[in-house]
Amino acid sequence: MNDHDHDDDHEHSHSTEPLTGIDATELHAAVELLSAALHGYVDTAVGVRAEFGAHEADEDPRVLSLEGEIGALNARLYDLLHDQLGMHADLTGMSWGDEEETDADAPPTPDAVDTFHVGFVVGPQSQASDLSLDSVLDLIDGGGADIAQRLVDAGFTVSEWGVSRGAPVLFEEDEDEDGGS
Repeated sequence: MNDHDHDDDHEHSHSTEPLTGIDATELHAAVELLSAALHGYVDTAVGVRAEFGAHEADEDPRVLSLEGEIGALNARLYDLLHDQLGMHADLTGMSWGDEEETDADAPPTPDAVDTFHVGFVVGPQSQASDLSLDSVLDLIDGGGADIAQRLVDAGFTVSEWGVSRGAPVLFEEDEDEDGGS
């Protein structure tokens, strides 16, 4: 049984009755730890960004370590809220507050789509082979087809996808945004 199954130990916190007499000390302590970790993340991110470009800063081990710590602290807070209050809190989602409520079954609007990219740096094989670097494109194309199918199976709409060698794949709307035709 995982931590989120509703067993006899959680029967009271998961009941339909109001829950009274709750000591929130442990919940507040978890929030304080999370808050301190977030402040530490900001300080570290500012320092790392002063040393490196944005992409390198995203991949810096100090930043990644703190992101892992914050994720674990978020999970701990979720578990405490779940165990003590029986709630399934969605505290890690992001919302900018300026988005209108939409019908979840409606097709996505053009501004609701985004692009995602995967890149590889591939060198020649270390041993003799009939395959060349040109064959890598076929392998990546097969992987792209698998990923596209997994996204469709998960309920997403994949309107375009592609692979290329030596340059990112540009879709028509990317060219329009940059002033191209």
